[in-house]
Amino acid sequence: MSSISHDADVELFARLQQDDHAAYTEIYGKYSRLLFTHAYKKVGDRELSRDLVQDLFTTLWVKRQEIIIKTVPSAYLYTALRNRILDHIAHQNVSLGYAAYLENYTQGTNDLTDHLIRHKQLMQFIEQEIAALPEKMRQVFELSRKEHLSHKEIAVELGISEQTVRKQIQNALKIMRPKLSVLFVLVFLFEK
Repeated sequence: MSSISHDADVELFARLQQDDHAAYTEIYGKYSRLLFTHAYKKVGDRELSRDLVQDLFTTLWVKRQEIIIKTVPSAYLYTALRNRILDHIAHQNVSLGYAAYLENYTQGTNDLTDHLIRHKQLMQFIEQEIAALPEKMRQVFELSRKEHLSHKEIAVELGISEQTVRKQIQNALKIMRPKLSVLFVLVFLFEK
């Protein structure tokens, strides 16, 4: 990217942060197709790629005054898109694993009521474990896993460094993994 183009992008983002809708429209026109192509290469799904790019641009407009860009504006957009793709893949992997578990479970038993009760209990247990985390760690974890914010977005929202966000999420997972692993083993043993 040339210096002139970079300077123009910096100016566009500065105008965007001052509520300039024309700057937003120009950024969208300049980058939406490129970001869509990038997302499509990664996920192979046109509709999902469109949704990821739309979500990125919606967040860009909604949080325009909060965004802090410490790099080239185009790099910020690609990083934000990459984070959304990674979050989607992680969420999809969890959903697929859970769906496989449910499929195996329902094939082994026809008692849907029992399954719903176990599911509710499992979700309550997970919520209790999240609530038991230290307050700042819980706040970071919930913004990451429930609100699907990127590390950078969380850092900006809470006024902490991205490194602190990363460490808080790692620590939360270290605390929760052993407890959830035991729970899943118990669920598996008692369903037989």
